[in-house]
Amino acid sequence: MVINHLSKIFFRKIVNCLLCSILLIIPLKIMAVEEPFYNVLLDDSPFEMRAYDEFIVAETDLDGSFDSASRQGFRRVASYIFGGNKSTNGLSEKIQMTAPVTVTPNQDNWKLHFVMPQNYSLKDLPNPTDKKVKIRVVNEHVAAVIVFSGWTNELKISEKTDELKNWIVNQGYQVVGPTQIARYNDPFTLPWLRRNEIIIKIKKAVED
Repeated sequence: MVINHLSKIFFRKIVNCLLCSILLIIPLKIMAVEEPFYNVLLDDSPFEMRAYDEFIVAETDLDGSFDSASRQGFRRVASYIFGGNKSTNGLSEKIQMTAPVTVTPNQDNWKLHFVMPQNYSLKDLPNPTDKKVKIRVVNEHVAAVIVFSGWTNELKISEKTDELKNWIVNQGYQVVGPTQIARYNDPFTLPWLRRNEIIIKIKKAVED
């Protein structure tokens, strides 16, 4: 009886481990997470040129390294969408999580933002209770993008940024915005299944 009981416990653990492994390899696309709307103007994989519609972000400024700023900023802005806010009726509300989480160098520090769901306008969004979280509108624009998997360490970001900037020049465009590091997956997603992007605002280069 004891052996049978232990066998059942062992079997359940094996099944749970297999289920966890399966969940970890489900692509993000299956989990319908809202993204900012854009039209692809040029597809030259792994590069794209996109025309983004206007969207709203919740944003915060951060100090420190890329990794530490990312962790601190994520917690701060996540707190806002999970109820750290106040609506006009005095109540807090939960806001749907979207993708990607975007980090941008800003002089000697960083900015991190979440894109707000499209069903919100600027006047509909609740006010953050944390004064370090700001709400702003990002106007429609054209951006160049490079898509890659794996980890987003500083060396990888630097390499992919250089590749993207070379591609921008070769397409007859010029950089008019900072480098944005966009990540679409949760921390448990396996590296080769991750979707990361470098996004840079561009405009047509002026011909001599």
